[in-house]
Amino acid sequence: MKLMCSMLALGAGLALAGAVSAEPFHEWAPGKGAIEIVTVKVDPNHVDDYLSGLAKSWVPDQEAAKKRGYISDYFVSVKANPGAGDNVILGTVYPSMAALDPDKARFEAQRADALSRMSKEEGEKMVAGYDKYRSFESDEIWRPVEFPK
Repeated sequence: MKLMCSMLALGAGLALAGAVSAEPFHEWAPGKGAIEIVTVKVDPNHVDDYLSGLAKSWVPDQEAAKKRGYISDYFVSVKANPGAGDNVILGTVYPSMAALDPDKARFEAQRADALSRMSKEEGEKMVAGYDKYRSFESDEIWRPVEFPK
């Protein structure tokens, strides 16, 4: 009798588990595009220096990529407690996963844009300064999720 009750309870549990599990494209759906998240550990005494450097180099590159339609958006966030591990996030929002595919023409256009704003030597000097107080912690690609209203 105990075995039979246990089997019934197990069967009911499995049936309910299947009924309550979320299904893609019903309760949620993968969104279009991708978000690249780069986490950086910056010496807390140099966060301002790093952000000033990003404003001269990374931000103009992102703006040019956005104008050309290569990316949808970008952002920078700083952790409220900057002494705790990685403390700066650089985010790039791509309109589609295909935007991450290698593309020689896109690469050359972006490189030309960057070099028109800052020489290769100036860029290398800036990066050499960064290397004294920052390190990359991760570089991840995330997919957005959408929920029906």
